[in-house]
Amino acid sequence: MVGFFILFFLFIGGAVDYLYFDAFTHTGPAFPIATILSLGMATLGTLTAYYGGSGIILGSIGAEKPDMQIPEHRELRNIVTEMALASGSVMPQVYVIYDPAPNALATGTNEKNAAICVTTGLLTLLDREETQGVVAHEMSHIRNEDIVLMTLVSILVGGIAILADWGQRGFYSTRSGRRMGRKSPLLFVPLLLLIALSPLFARILAMAVSRQREYLADATAAQYTRNPGGLARALEKIRDAGFPFQKASRGTAHLFFANPLRRRLDDREDGLANLLTTHPPINRRIMLLYQMAGIPQSLVQGSKVQTFKGANGPQ
Repeated sequence: MVGFFILFFLFIGGAVDYLYFDAFTHTGPAFPIATILSLGMATLGTLTAYYGGSGIILGSIGAEKPDMQIPEHRELRNIVTEMALASGSVMPQVYVIYDPAPNALATGTNEKNAAICVTTGLLTLLDREETQGVVAHEMSHIRNEDIVLMTLVSILVGGIAILADWGQRGFYSTRSGRRMGRKSPLLFVPLLLLIALSPLFARILAMAVSRQREYLADATAAQYTRNPGGLARALEKIRDAGFPFQKASRGTAHLFFANPLRRRLDDREDGLANLLTTHPPINRRIMLLYQMAGIPQSLVQGSKVQTFKGANGPQ
């Protein structure tokens, strides 16, 4: 998937070069200027995010070190220690956000500098088993190297957006207009549409990656805790709480345990929701976890789950 992102990025850069700089033609420059420049910007952004992205994210959401004088904070640290042992990971840094919205996230670039951050709203709302399930989910993101993957994907999406914006601004240039006038409409019209829609396509790809990693983290968390029901109950309580996390942004939403922006689209399970949401439908996550726990679907109350029939029966 990341390889496809890179190819997509290069293709957008090539389209800009061809349309506005006559690259890849006899009269154009020897080097694809836009592609080389955009790759340089993406590389610089990736290095910045890799070496300092975790601190930037933690600072932007107001994360603080836990106060060991507070019982809930001591319990959180004990739970993180337990899950580090269960997963065979290095003990990550622990942070707390003083916010009533129940949520959590993991960030960092590897196990040695990873951090797990939990809101005070989550510590208040959930019991120990449920909090353990959420922490195990975030530990799974660390062990599965999702935090590195999503950082890379975010940077590539940002680079594509910058390049597309540059290309759209160039469309209004008189000089560029004369150059495009010499090209076949059958070629430059699709390329212009690709440049204009590339940020949307890139974001859809990024959200597809995020959704699949969330399913994987749920399954891995159930392995660590041997208690998928605890994680399912945590999801139910977070779903019903209805508190949006005010400090989250579109750039960081995919990092959280549940979508912090709390849109109605997140609760839908149709094709449009699957394209435009960073997390899988929370009701489907609950259903799958209860199935892992061996609880019949007919006994699951309040989850609004549905049976999805495939070739091999209900899924």
